[in-house]
Amino acid sequence: MKWSTRVTDLLHIQYPIVQGGLAHLAYSELASAVSNAGGLGQITAMSMDDENQLEAEIHKMKVLTPNPFGVNFAIGQHGRPFKSMVQTAIDAEVPVISVTGGNPQPILEMVQGKGIKTLVLVAAKRQAIKAEALGADAIMVVGQEGGGHIGREDVGTMVLTPQVVEAVNIPVIASGGIADGKGLMAALALGAEGIEMGTRFIATKECVHAHDLYKQSLIEADENSTVVIKRSLGAPARALKNDWTDQIISFESTEPGYEKLKPLISGDTNRKYIYEGKEKEGFAWAGQVAARIHDVPSVKELFERVLHEAESIRSNWK
Repeated sequence: MKWSTRVTDLLHIQYPIVQGGLAHLAYSELASAVSNAGGLGQITAMSMDDENQLEAEIHKMKVLTPNPFGVNFAIGQHGRPFKSMVQTAIDAEVPVISVTGGNPQPILEMVQGKGIKTLVLVAAKRQAIKAEALGADAIMVVGQEGGGHIGREDVGTMVLTPQVVEAVNIPVIASGGIADGKGLMAALALGAEGIEMGTRFIATKECVHAHDLYKQSLIEADENSTVVIKRSLGAPARALKNDWTDQIISFESTEPGYEKLKPLISGDTNRKYIYEGKEKEGFAWAGQVAARIHDVPSVKELFERVLHEAESIRSNWK
């Protein structure tokens, strides 16, 4: 089956599969494995300590893979300054920069004319139209079933993807609820020209920073095992349901506001779960698609499985 789409042509990759930014998890080990398997691996810039660490991680990527890769910038409303980190990526001549979680304009302006391809993650049609107008090369659209930060409108991938496809002229990459060949073929049928997977890549051998308990929790999850937190902040995000997220939601209903919630939703509490397996002391991002995860393959095995399943589906179509 021929996998050439505008996304593969734009990013110079073999298969239209992009690995999500994955805060505190997307480093060179995972990202290079995705790029080597024919997709677009990404390292996550804003989870790193400083510009020196980002520069070192980009260097590792260039050693570990000859293929294109991306650097993801998650710029939420309470994130730290990012322009110097973006400049580090520009100076390193990375092939792709993606923007999630905030207004992409400052980054797109910095990257303009540098020969770097740009992807912008959106959760609404109006955001997609704006990103195209600002000069993004492609749109990644995430439905409400996705893991981590999602849109405020609770619109699912099945509805949102074709809405965005019909609203913009640049390529669209579908995200949220996708973990296998069925998801890939569904996304293509909706008019997308590629997929982004986040949660599925956590449960892989090369996601070495994720604790085994985190991966096991994904395997054991069903379709009701995630919950949306941070709604009161206007920044809803989906995580594995546990006592800690119950506490967050309870606190949101009685003590709303970022400063009061900060100790519960900080990066430190996230890392306690995902790095140390301390599920009683923190939380872990995950999408509803965790219900579709049943093992921890290598990235190469995952790609082979996704593509084989997709090709089997296509061969059965008359």
